[in-house]
Amino acid sequence: MLGLDVCEFGSQLLELMWLTVCYKDIMSDKDAELYPVEADALVDSNYKAPAQKTLKEIQEMDNDDESLNKYKQALLGCGPLDLDPSIPNVQVTRLTLVCASAPEPISMDLAGDLVALKKIFVLKEGVEYRLKLNFKVNREIVSGLKYVHYTCKGRLQASKDTYMVGSYGPRADEYEFISPIEEAPKGMMVRGMYTMKSHITDDDKSDHLHWEWKLNIKKDWKD
Repeated sequence: MLGLDVCEFGSQLLELMWLTVCYKDIMSDKDAELYPVEADALVDSNYKAPAQKTLKEIQEMDNDDESLNKYKQALLGCGPLDLDPSIPNVQVTRLTLVCASAPEPISMDLAGDLVALKKIFVLKEGVEYRLKLNFKVNREIVSGLKYVHYTCKGRLQASKDTYMVGSYGPRADEYEFISPIEEAPKGMMVRGMYTMKSHITDDDKSDHLHWEWKLNIKKDWKD
């Protein structure tokens, strides 16, 4: 089972810090409504994302607040990384289907040419698996990062799945997000080829990355 790992803990602290630095602005407007950031916010049309602030603005806010400064130091470090400005703020590097019974890794490199993803990935029906997403944040905080994918069979959309990845600050090392356990569909009617349309976005609806890949659900790994 997954515990509360470092990335998840840092993500939660970052969201708490984000709400803290926005507190004075919220309370200054008596008519403003505060919408809590919960998992249900993914489908709640009333949810309003916090106003986006640059990393420099956050670092300079409320410098006399000792508790807040500790959050900043723990989560944001010394500041944005010294990178080529043409490099995207969010770089998604890899998507992996983590399955203990798979005969070989089911992983796709997203840092290179996405055309190479025309390879067909095979998944045995009924197996349990998780989605693992590796990514980097380079310069500014990304708020409410989401992984969305549409599953299509032929011309019909079979399902849409949204995974709330969280909010993250820039750092040199990659972040890793792992989804809860899922079970592949089972039965003759669901076997076959699917087109997966994946999209990485956030609270600002930024298009960080989108790509397509193929998934073939079979009765067995090698049938």
